[in-house]
Amino acid sequence: MSDATPKQGAIAIDGTARPSSPPHPAVLAVAGLLSLAVGIGIGRFAYTPILPYMIAGLELDRSEAGLIASANYLGYFVGALAAAWRAVPGEPRLWLLGALALCGLSTGAMALTTSLAPFLILRFAGGAAGALVMVLASSLVMDRLAAAGRDGWAAVMYAGVGTGIAISSLAVPAAASGESDWQGPWLLCGGLAIVLSILAALLLRAPRASAAGRTRSGAGGARTGLARLIVAYGLVGFGYVITATFVADMVRADPVLQPAEHLVWLCVGLTAAPSVALWGWAGRRWGNERAFAVGCLVEGAGVALSVLGGGIWSILLAAGLLGGTFVGLTAIGLIEARHLSAGDPRRNIALMTAAWGLGQMVGPTFAGVLYDSLGSYLVPSLLAAVALVAAALLTASIAWSRRAA
Repeated sequence: MSDATPKQGAIAIDGTARPSSPPHPAVLAVAGLLSLAVGIGIGRFAYTPILPYMIAGLELDRSEAGLIASANYLGYFVGALAAAWRAVPGEPRLWLLGALALCGLSTGAMALTTSLAPFLILRFAGGAAGALVMVLASSLVMDRLAAAGRDGWAAVMYAGVGTGIAISSLAVPAAASGESDWQGPWLLCGGLAIVLSILAALLLRAPRASAAGRTRSGAGGARTGLARLIVAYGLVGFGYVITATFVADMVRADPVLQPAEHLVWLCVGLTAAPSVALWGWAGRRWGNERAFAVGCLVEGAGVALSVLGGGIWSILLAAGLLGGTFVGLTAIGLIEARHLSAGDPRRNIALMTAAWGLGQMVGPTFAGVLYDSLGSYLVPSLLAAVALVAAALLTASIAWSRRAA
């Protein structure tokens, strides 16, 4: 009828376009999930299950393997610092989509070379893109969820890391034609990343102006608490990454554990996916700082168990403790950084991501060099567990300071 009110997204009587309705929080959360599955779950962590195939096919030593991993983490660190630069031009959504495309292309291109230098360049590029994905997806999706009053959907978004890990854990053995076929897995993982990126782009429409630039007020002592949180976040980056990088190699190298080679990384992914909801609940019940501290201790136990346990069930439990904590810690750390931020939280989220990137950049090379010297991951893994305990104490001190204030 002529007097009907035009629907949102329709053309009004005066010829002007009405703004489209915002997407449902579930759509935003799934777009974030797909983004993190590409940028982190596949783009970063596909290297872990592929690494044993690369060692067998290319005869890499562990220091070279660690260097390739660290190149990715150096890129992650640089990308996070770039995301902290407030003057980045253009629409953040377009930067996010470009970063997703680079993640997929750099992943697939790993199959096209056999030389160390191109590996380092590709992993660096993928790491930088992954950091942009983490920062921009967190900022865009969480801002829009907060604007809709539906922050709880963030748990779905951060489950994308575990989802991507689970996808890569299944794709790698499916694509490998033998124990030394490392190229097929890289090609398949790159193709999957591109497909998921396209889906994310379709779901994550351009934001409405009102959903951006929300201002938050910081609590008293927020600067001090944020500084300690950033340091603790960096320690967790170092603490988790040695096991996360080398656990598949640990399993393949031990005849007792070899039957679990294709299960251990799947276990990490399956426990990572729901962990954000679990630690989010703990953060609401205990406070984010206390939940973060407890998560660090649990993760430290898993890291230590990965080298101190003696059988398949021990390594699967270690994988479960790692997967069940590190993504949850990522999420509640970034959520708490938002709470401690005044104004646009993107810079603080980027600084947190950079601290994490710095810690995880050091870990693989450190562990690879020690392995080549000592013939074992025992010492670097135990030092990683100590770093996680230190992170727990540091974040617990934030909660104690807040209670005393």
